[in-house]
Amino acid sequence: MCLAIPGQIQRIDDDALRQGTVSFAGVTKEVCLALVPEAEVGDYVIVHVGFAISKVDEQAAKESLSLIEQLSSGQINESPSS
Repeated sequence: MCLAIPGQIQRIDDDALRQGTVSFAGVTKEVCLALVPEAEVGDYVIVHVGFAISKVDEQAAKESLSLIEQLSSGQINESPSS
């Protein structure tokens, strides 16, 4: 299973690999933005293994982050599919 997390771009360095700082609910990481050349500071992107793979709108990003938080705190119980 793979997991991609939404985060908000805080800073962009337009170097050879187009790196940037992305915030994931307050935790920041350096991410490669080369696959989303249209992304700008303030945009939300979906990040998988250190690469932003697509832009996402703010509402969808916040909904996903909320669900991830609820899962990690046990507020949502996973039920096995029969």
